[in-house]
Amino acid sequence: MFGQRLRLARKRAGLSLRALAERMDPKVTAQAISKYEAGKMMPSSAVLVALGKALDVSLDFLMSAQVDALDGLVFRKDSGTSGRDRARAEAVLIDNLERYLTIEEVLGIPPAGDRFEHCHCDCVATVDEIDDAADQLREAWDLGMDPVPSLCALLEEKGIKVVEADLPEHISGLACRAMRKGRVVADAVVVSSRTNVERKRFTLAHELAHKIIRSTGNPGIRLEAAMNRFAGAFLVPGRDLLEKVGGRRRRVTYYEIARLKHTYGVSAAAILVRLGQVGVLRPSAIRRAFATFARGWLTTEPEPIGDDQGFGAFEKPQRFRRLVWRAVGEELISPVRGAALLGESLEVVEWQISGPVAGCEGAALMDRRPPPNPRAPDSTEKWIRA
Repeated sequence: MFGQRLRLARKRAGLSLRALAERMDPKVTAQAISKYEAGKMMPSSAVLVALGKALDVSLDFLMSAQVDALDGLVFRKDSGTSGRDRARAEAVLIDNLERYLTIEEVLGIPPAGDRFEHCHCDCVATVDEIDDAADQLREAWDLGMDPVPSLCALLEEKGIKVVEADLPEHISGLACRAMRKGRVVADAVVVSSRTNVERKRFTLAHELAHKIIRSTGNPGIRLEAAMNRFAGAFLVPGRDLLEKVGGRRRRVTYYEIARLKHTYGVSAAAILVRLGQVGVLRPSAIRRAFATFARGWLTTEPEPIGDDQGFGAFEKPQRFRRLVWRAVGEELISPVRGAALLGESLEVVEWQISGPVAGCEGAALMDRRPPPNPRAPDSTEKWIRA
C-alpha cells in the first residue's frame, strides 16, 4: 500500500526515481526508492518524513490504509491532459477520501458501499434510451420534473462522497469507487473548484451518469457523448422543457435561453443543445447558432450565475464539513485534528468553535470578524440582511 502511494505521489510531482533521490535529505538512492515502491523495503522514519517533504504530501497520505485502490476511475478532461495531471487529480481524490473515511470512522458511520447496485444500466443503444435512463433515475429518486436545487446535496444524500478541489486546469471532474480489501467503501465524485456554477452542475451530472450507464451498444454513440446526453436530460428534463417553450420553433430568443439557463442552472450552450435534442430546434439551426452568435458561449458564459446567487449559493459540498464540526463539537477529535482535516488554520477553527467574545470585557470585541477564510459559513448578520 505504501509503495503504491509513494509511486502515485512521485508521478504527481512529475519526478523520476533519480530526480526524487536528488531532492532527499537525508540522501537515499534511486534504487532504494524503487524498492520502497515495489514493497520490498520500508523507509526509516527520517526518510519517510523526507519523502513527504520532497513530494509535498502528508504522512497520512503515504501511510493511511483507508483506501486500497480506486475502481472504475473516469475523468472528465480536455484532450491536453497529461499523465502528470491525471496522477495529481488521483492523489487529490485519495487525500480527500482518506480524510472523509477517517471522520466517518471516528463518528462510527459505516461505509456506504455501492449505492447504485440497483440503478445500473448495463448498455444503452439509442439516445432515447439515454433520456429514458435519466427520467427513470429521477422517478426512482422521486424528483419529479422540477430543477434540482443542488446536485451536491442530492448526491451526498444518495451516499456519494462529493469533493470540490483544486484540480489541474484540464480536468473538470472525475468519479470512481473507493476500495478497501476488495470491497467498495465509497462512491466518489470530484469537481474542480476552478469551474463556474453552470459547468460544475453539468460535471456532477456527467459523473453521475458514469455510475448509471456502463456502456453503449452503438458504435455511433461514444461513451462520453452518452454521459453528456444523460447529464443534459437529467438536469433539463425533456417534458418540462417542452412545456416551457412549446413544440417545434423556428427560433428561440436570447431572452428565453437566458431565462432557461437560470431556471435549470446549466450553461447557455447546454440549453441550446438540449433544445435541439428534444426537437424544439432543427439540428441545422443548432449548428448555425454555434457557428455564429453562440460561438463565444463555449468559452465565455453569457448571463453567468453568481457564486452567491441562486444555484451558486447551494452548489457546494457540505457533508464532510458537517461531520468534522460534529466530531469537534462532541470532542471526539481535537481542534488541531479538525483544522488538519478541514485544511484550515487552527486560528480559524478556534474562532468557529467559540465565536465572538461575550461579556463586559469582551464587548469591544463583538464586532471583530474571523480571520479571512473563503470557505467559512456566512455570518448571522449576512443571513439577516438576506
